[in-house]
Amino acid sequence: MDLCRPGKITHEEIAFAVDHRIRLIRSERTNESRSSRLLFIHTATAWLRFLGLLEERHPTKEPFVHYIEHYVDFMRDQRGLSPTTISNCRDEIGHFLATVCRPDKELDSLTIHDVDAYLAYQSNHGWARSSLHALASTLRNFFRYVEGQGWATNVASGIEAPVLYREEGLPLGPNWEDVQRFVASFAGDSTIDLRNRAMIMLLVVYGLRRGEVVRLCLEDIDWCGEILHVNRPKQRCKQQYPLVATVGNAILRYLKEGRPRSAHRELFLSVEAPIRPLSPGCVSGIVRSRLATLGIDIPRRGAHCMRHANARHLLDAGFALKEIGDHLGHRSASSTRTYAKVDLTGLRCVAEIDLGSLL
Repeated sequence: MDLCRPGKITHEEIAFAVDHRIRLIRSERTNESRSSRLLFIHTATAWLRFLGLLEERHPTKEPFVHYIEHYVDFMRDQRGLSPTTISNCRDEIGHFLATVCRPDKELDSLTIHDVDAYLAYQSNHGWARSSLHALASTLRNFFRYVEGQGWATNVASGIEAPVLYREEGLPLGPNWEDVQRFVASFAGDSTIDLRNRAMIMLLVVYGLRRGEVVRLCLEDIDWCGEILHVNRPKQRCKQQYPLVATVGNAILRYLKEGRPRSAHRELFLSVEAPIRPLSPGCVSGIVRSRLATLGIDIPRRGAHCMRHANARHLLDAGFALKEIGDHLGHRSASSTRTYAKVDLTGLRCVAEIDLGSLL
């Protein structure tokens, strides 16, 4: 885009530039997800608006926006869902209604065929069965509320989602030897290495989620009592951990030698201007890049794999599932039982036993 030309940049020009920027990227990857495209457009739009170069357009009203806002109020006030969950539901329902509805179409004219067609459309565009299952559940809950208000009829009961089997997914992470090698790779003295080592230690030792790491603030560390306070958004509470010496030393060194001076209270900040708190995606990018460099081959290389590795290590060490669940901050025991689905080490030990002699 030519920013020096007279006139302002339109939203259509931003979308065109985003869709064609792949020609400038030297990569074999040519397909990008819809969320990645929308994020890029959002960033470019905000930047051009800040520069005063964006030609604003009159916002188009989302179809049935008042129904969505009623449901948002219900999720927040009656069900007590987290802001992230509410935001995701709003986006998914809004996109569904914008896709299947015309301006002259009433909500009570929607049928189960519209929902089925939308799910099939998303399936053909690369959505996994687990994602389609979650989407169908979101739409079902929305239509149950809508039908309870008398705005539509006979849709929720007909929404069917792809079957997800209870034991079908395995939480896979690197083995503990690879985890130790992974942690040891952050032994440098640069500002980035000091910051990244402190974050990695929190992922590995406590099994924190990436969002919980970036939300840690300076006041969450009680140095006198040697307590780490972690905000658990799903439980809407803070959980206390004893501050392990190795983790505390890594954080303390980062604070003394690596953390830039800033008014932000978040613990982990960017190293380049503008100084700002890190995003959860940045943590996953650090983990993914280092695992690839070390040649550690696992199905998923995001930050969450360290949480899986932590749980498996505790299970192999003989800790009870209740203890592991408390350590990871699980809300229910079923979330922890997933780590006991397939114990390959235990199965190999069973296979070595001569069971025929027991008969």
